[in-house]
Amino acid sequence: MTLAALPLAALPFHTEPVTRLPAPPLICWIDFKWLMGGEGHRVNLERLQCDADYARCCLALAQASGSATLRWAASRLAAAVQAMPESAAG
Repeated sequence: MTLAALPLAALPFHTEPVTRLPAPPLICWIDFKWLMGGEGHRVNLERLQCDADYARCCLALAQASGSATLRWAASRLAAAVQAMPESAAG
């Protein structure tokens, strides 16, 4: 029997909907950048949003901060950073 001949009910489909968290609004990224700047860390906003390794390092610095506001801002971005594809080595 070919795959085309099988009834759809017999095929192993993932039927639960895949939900993606919405990306944080740009203002969340900008807040984080400025709060990091206040701690003496310069953050490249474009790189922060697309380079997973860089973003994780920035979030780690923020989580170690004495500023509760900065730690909170980092927590708002954590899910988006976790969802980023791994950075290419090189």
